Amino acid sequence: MRSWDLSDLAVEPHTPRIIASTDDARAILLNLPAGEALQEHEVHERAWLLVLEGEVEIEVEDGTRVSGGSGFLCEFEPRERHEVRARKNTRSLLLLTPWPGAGHPGTMTLAEKRTARRRARERGASDAA
Repeated sequence: MRSWDLSDLAVEPHTPRIIASTDDARAILLNLPAGEALQEHEVHERAWLLVLEGEVEIEVEDGTRVSGGSGFLCEFEPRERHEVRARKNTRSLLLLTPWPGAGHPGTMTLAEKRTARRRARERGASDAA
């Protein structure tokens, strides 16, 4: 058995701390100062965000917004785009499973990574136009 007291673990703002990582899942401790956000993004895995202290507001790509404080738990589908904004200084636990998820750069071959980079460049160019 392994255990952690998440309220006592040091984690700097903007520097996620990986608590545990196995072939099945990854647990990450986050510190997000009030007014700041994890800008709109997606992860390859199913994700659960548990607010340990503070308060967040979350918006998903269809415009749905939810908010909650200590004890609030939110689940995201793989590749579900979302933004997490801290209303107060916030400490959260992020769980990702399976780790790494399908399409994650860690699971890709070198050829797949080159193709993914090319698609990202093309997407960036079309977004700028």
